[in-house]
Amino acid sequence: MYGILQAPFDAIMRLMISSLHRNILPDGVLRRLIRLFLASRLRYGYRPSAQLQLSQLLQFVHSLKEMPIALSTDQQESDILYELPTSFFKMVLGKNLKFSCYYFSDKSSTLEDAEEAMLELYCERAQIKDGQSILDIGCGWGSLCLYIAQKYKNCSVAGITDSVSQKEYVDEQCRDLQLQNVEIIAADITTFEREACYDRIFSIGTFEHMKNYRDLLKKISCWMKQDSLLFVDHICHKAFAYRFEDVNENDWIAKYDWLSRNFLAGGTMLSANLLLYFQDDVSVVNQWLLNGNHNSRTCEEWLKRMDQNWSSIKPIMESTYGKDSAMKWTVYWRSFFIFFIEFFKFNNGEEWMVAHYLFRKKGNNEASITI
Repeated sequence: MYGILQAPFDAIMRLMISSLHRNILPDGVLRRLIRLFLASRLRYGYRPSAQLQLSQLLQFVHSLKEMPIALSTDQQESDILYELPTSFFKMVLGKNLKFSCYYFSDKSSTLEDAEEAMLELYCERAQIKDGQSILDIGCGWGSLCLYIAQKYKNCSVAGITDSVSQKEYVDEQCRDLQLQNVEIIAADITTFEREACYDRIFSIGTFEHMKNYRDLLKKISCWMKQDSLLFVDHICHKAFAYRFEDVNENDWIAKYDWLSRNFLAGGTMLSANLLLYFQDDVSVVNQWLLNGNHNSRTCEEWLKRMDQNWSSIKPIMESTYGKDSAMKWTVYWRSFFIFFIEFFKFNNGEEWMVAHYLFRKKGNNEASITI
């Protein structure tokens, strides 16, 4: 049956993708295709018994321990995503340029309110106090660094980014705001070395780009004092973990998941409990799960702003990707947002969501159990 129906299905999917590239595929059709893919991904990820689900997760844990901290993404098309200048993100993201989930509640109905609410939630859960030393791993455009530096004026804040343009932007913001307590370092976290230790360390939206969490957490623990805390924010699935590039080649929908293959290649979808298996050098103090609807609404607001600023965004796309490819990449960016809107609200936000972890450094007298 699969072989009989495969040819017409392939033709339909090729037509859909061609229509998408020419910006004539209706959003409603794209959203429906994404939901079909997500249902397919769930069928592929769930196992028929709890023991088989656990065995799958343990196998995945072992495979990560055999990998480097992160895969090299040189020459990958996913790198092109982040070539856009800061001017694009200023028109799409919240005022702090936070490029990860915002927190919507009765008190934070607007995008800006939700953005600040999440930054405040990070500080509350990480137990920030004025005067502490802070390290933000993967600081992006400095949303958290600048927030802490302004609210806790006696804190010394360091941020690491692998983007020179992001460092330049944060440095400029520090000059404009006359902040003397922020240091931004352009470096690759996988090779970065520093002797300093910090009272609080943050990692927001970075673990999704990593593989070997044992080695990563060991590295981070070297920058922690004995009473330091590490706060980690990452997207996750509630039950299973997988690599973005891994698909079931016999599944019709997953075969055409060009978004994950092109934009998210090299990344990892963690399960909600995955980091519990990497406590060699750190111990979990607390864990929280945030319903996926928060992230879905965040992406919906970003999409609205992109559409509202279409005329201003068009020349940015042309100067970045070239006139011949500008439309394709404009559509890709819209599709990127639409994908995650549907992704995080699937099953009312109870499949893919955001996990928050709080770790402390493991003492020398604590036994380490290797799994």
